[in-house]
Amino acid sequence: MPTLTEKIIKAHLQEGTMDRGCPIAIKIDQTLTQDATGTMAYLQLEAMGVDQVKTELSVSYVDHNTLQSGFENADDHKYLQTVANKHGIYFSRPGNGICHQVHLERFAAPGKTLLGSDSHTPTAGGIGALAIGAGGLDVACAMAGRPFNLKMPKVVNVKLTGALHKGVSSKDIILKVLQLMTVKGGVGKVIEYTGEGVKTLNIPQRATITNMGAELGATTSIFPSDEVTYEFLKKQNREDCFVALSADDDAVYDETYEINLDDLEPMIAMPHSPDAVKSISEVVGKKIDQVAIGSCTNSSYRDMMIVASILKNKTVAENVSLCISPGSKQVLTMLSQNGALTDLISSGARMLECTCGPCIGMGQSPITNAWSLRTFNRNFYGRSGTLSANVCLVSPEVAAYSAIKGVISDPREAEFDIPAEPDHFLVDDSMIIAPEKQHPEKVEIVRGPNIKPLPENTPLADTVEKQVVIKVVDNITTDHIAPAGAKVLPFRSNIEKISEFIFRDVQAGFKQHCLSVGGGFIVAGQNYGQGSSREHAALAPMYLGIKAVIAKSFARIHQANLINFGIVPFTFANEADYDTIDEGDVLKISNLHQLAPGKAMMVENVTKKTSFAVNHALSQLDIDILMAGGRLNYIKMGK
Repeated sequence: MPTLTEKIIKAHLQEGTMDRGCPIAIKIDQTLTQDATGTMAYLQLEAMGVDQVKTELSVSYVDHNTLQSGFENADDHKYLQTVANKHGIYFSRPGNGICHQVHLERFAAPGKTLLGSDSHTPTAGGIGALAIGAGGLDVACAMAGRPFNLKMPKVVNVKLTGALHKGVSSKDIILKVLQLMTVKGGVGKVIEYTGEGVKTLNIPQRATITNMGAELGATTSIFPSDEVTYEFLKKQNREDCFVALSADDDAVYDETYEINLDDLEPMIAMPHSPDAVKSISEVVGKKIDQVAIGSCTNSSYRDMMIVASILKNKTVAENVSLCISPGSKQVLTMLSQNGALTDLISSGARMLECTCGPCIGMGQSPITNAWSLRTFNRNFYGRSGTLSANVCLVSPEVAAYSAIKGVISDPREAEFDIPAEPDHFLVDDSMIIAPEKQHPEKVEIVRGPNIKPLPENTPLADTVEKQVVIKVVDNITTDHIAPAGAKVLPFRSNIEKISEFIFRDVQAGFKQHCLSVGGGFIVAGQNYGQGSSREHAALAPMYLGIKAVIAKSFARIHQANLINFGIVPFTFANEADYDTIDEGDVLKISNLHQLAPGKAMMVENVTKKTSFAVNHALSQLDIDILMAGGRLNYIKMGK
C-alpha cells in the first residue's frame, strides 16, 4: 500500500525511519546546477577536497546568466566548464537550453533521485523521478557522495479525472492546485498525481505541473512512469532507462484533492503571487502591454507549436511587446525545420535565446506600470525588473491569443490546431561536453577576477545579543532578500559585492546598517524565504553578521540554507509575539549551546524588558552544523 514517493524513498534510504516528519537521509543518483548557483556550488565542492564526483551523473548547465555585458558572466561560464571537466561533471554549453527542459529530454529517468541547485528541479517529476530543489551546498555535498538530509514528507494525492478541453492547458491544472493549496500549502509534502486523467497528459504537460509545484512550497511533485513515459523516452532514444512505476492501488495518502479536467477552464495568477488565481473569464478584456512566453515551465516543443499555431498568419497587437524563449536547442531546431519558427517571427514576436531570460530578470523588463502576461512560474514583486509592473501567470494558449488581441483573452475562442506528437525528437548532444576521464589532474581550472573565495563563519556563540536589523511581513521571497536580474546575477560568485543588494527593494542601505551594528537578527512573518533555492539569500546575510531569523514559519529550502550557513531558524511559539517586536529592538538569546531537538528557547527583548518563547524544527545534525558555524565548517571538522 505504499505511495510512489514512499517506494522511491525506501529504495534510496540511507538513514532514519520513514515516519512522517522524522529526519531521513537518501542517496542521490543525479545532480544538476545552473550558472547562477553553480559557481558557488563548485567552489564549495573544491573546498571539500573532492577529486571526482560520486554520483551516477552530474550536469552543469549555463542558462541563467547569459547576458554578457561585462566579463563577469563569461568568466563564470569558463570556470564552470573547466571545473566540470576536471571533476567528472557534464557541461551543457550556453545556448543548449534551460537546465530543466534539457535534463527532462536527455538525462532524467524514472525512479532516480535528482538534487538540483534550482527550486524548479521537480520538473523531472513529470518523468517519474524524485527530483528535489536545494541550495548549492547541499548539491555539492551530494556530488561528494554524502546523502541528502530532509524530513520524511507527507504525501498528497491530486487525483485527475476527465480530460482537458481545447484551449485549456496543464498550466491551468497547477494554477488550480495553487488556488486550492496556496503558496505555503505544500511545505513538508510531496504532491503525487494519480487518476485516469494522468494518461491524457504527455510528459511536457506533466513536467509543467511538477515544475510549478515549487510554488506550493512542496518538497517535490511526481507523476507515475507509464506507457506515456516510455513513448517519450523512446522518442529521445533513451527507452533503456524506462521502468514502470506507480503507487499501489490501495496507497494511503495524508491528503487528497480531486480535479475534474472536464470542468477546468483557463486560469490566471494575478499580481504578485502564484496563488492569486482567478478564472480567465473574470479578467477578460483587460488591456496588456507585454507577453513573454517560455521559461522552464512552458517552453517545450508542444508549447511552442501551440503558440505558433495561434500566431500563424496573425500579427501581434500594436500595444503589445511579445517575446518568446524556446526551452532548448532541440526545441528550437525542430521549430526551424518544420517552419513553425517562421510563423513565430512573422507574427512580430521577438525571439530570444534558449535560456531562462526574462523569467530570472535577464532582460525584457516591461514598461512602467505595465500589465505583463507571462507563461513563467513566478510573478513576485519586482522580479520582472520593473517594480511598478503587474505580472500575471498564464498558459501559452492564453498568452499567445492575448498577444494578438491586445487584451486578456480566452483561448477557447481561438482557432488553432493542437500539434501532433512528433514521431521522434531531434537528438543532438554536441552541445553537452563530457568530462575528462583519462587525465583529469591535468585540467587547469580558470578563475576570473570576480570569482572570490568563500566567506567563512565562526562557531555559534552560547549567547547572542544583537539588534533586529529588519522586520518583514508574510511571504517574503528570496527575490525580496537576494534579488535576481541582470544587474545582480553577475556577482553570484562574489559574496562581498552581492551583499550590497540584500533587501535592496525592502530596506535601503541594509548592508551598511548591518555592518554598522555588527549584524543582528531578522524578524519575519509566515513562509519566510519562499521561492528560489538561491543560497545567496542565506550566505550574504551570514556575511553581514545575521545570526538568527525568528519567523512565524519558513519555506523548506531557505530554512535548510540558513542552517547550512550557520544562521539559526527559530519560529514564534506564540505568533502574537511578532507584533511586540520593532526594528531596532535589541534581542538576547542565551544558552544556545543547550539547543536540542524539540526544546523551546527563550528570547529576551532587552529594549522592551520582555521575553518570549521560540521553537525550532532542528534535528541533532542541524544543531551540530549550527554549532560549527555551518556545514562547510562541520565537514572540515571531519564530520
